[in-house]
Amino acid sequence: MGHQDSYYRQNEAYAEHLANWNPALYAKYADVLKPHKSGVRALDVGCGVGQVVARLTEAGFEAYGVDVSGPNIDRAGKFSDRCQLYDGKKLPFPDQHFASAGALNVLEHVDEPEAFITELVRVVEIGGRVVLSSPNFFRVFGFRDYHPRMRGLGNKWRNWKRLQEKRRQMRAAPDSVRFDKMPPIVKEPFTPDDDAIVATNALEMEFFLARAGCTVESVSCCDRYVARPVDVLLNLGRGVTACSTRSSWPGGRSNGNAALPQRR
Repeated sequence: MGHQDSYYRQNEAYAEHLANWNPALYAKYADVLKPHKSGVRALDVGCGVGQVVARLTEAGFEAYGVDVSGPNIDRAGKFSDRCQLYDGKKLPFPDQHFASAGALNVLEHVDEPEAFITELVRVVEIGGRVVLSSPNFFRVFGFRDYHPRMRGLGNKWRNWKRLQEKRRQMRAAPDSVRFDKMPPIVKEPFTPDDDAIVATNALEMEFFLARAGCTVESVSCCDRYVARPVDVLLNLGRGVTACSTRSSWPGGRSNGNAALPQRR
C-alpha cells in the first residue's frame, strides 16, 4: 500500500486542516496558474478542499480539480462540481486538455514524483502553463528551518553536497536521476510537511519539467505574496515554485522560442 493510500484517502484531519487554510497560502499559486486567455480550462492537481478551483472559477476560467482524498473532495463540492477523486497516478483527462495545470504542495507526498510530473505535463496543451510549488528540502540558506531535513549547519552542508552530486549525475547519467525519498514524520498533533516522503528541490523540479517537454520560465523560492525585501530573504531557501511552458512532446523540438530559466 502506497503512502497516498495509507495516509490521505480517508484522512478527515487533513481535510479539516486544508479547510482552514489562510488564502494567503494559495493566492500566488492560483494567480500564476491562471491561463493567458479567459474562459479556458485549468486544472489543480491535489486540489484539497477546492479553494484554488473556486478562485480560478471566480476569475472566469473553467477550473477543474482532482484529489486522492474522499474527505477533501466532499468539501470541494461546496465550491465546484468539477472536483473529483482520482487514483493519484493517471489523470482522468485526455492529452493537451488544459491551458494550464499545476500542483501546490503535492509533489513531496507522491510515491512516484517523476511520473507525476510527466503526467501533469501530458494534459497541458503545447504552449500552455505548468506550475509546481513544493518545499525546498535541499535548503542550504535561509532562516525558517521548519523541517528537520533543513535544520542545522550539518544538514545544510549535506544538502549542498547532495546538490553537487545531483548536478554531476544530471551531466553524466541523466536517465538515472531520481528524487531522493525520505521517511514521513507522522505525529499528533498534525504538522504540515512532516508527512512528506520526497525531498523536493528546485534543481530536480526544473530538470524533470524540462525532460517532460517544458521550457522553464521562472523559479521562485517564495510561494506567497510578500513585500520585496522579505521576498529576497525568503528566496534564500524556503520553498520552490517553478513556472514553465509546455514547449514540446518529451524529447521533441520546441514549437516556440525557448527561454532560459529565470530566478526572481
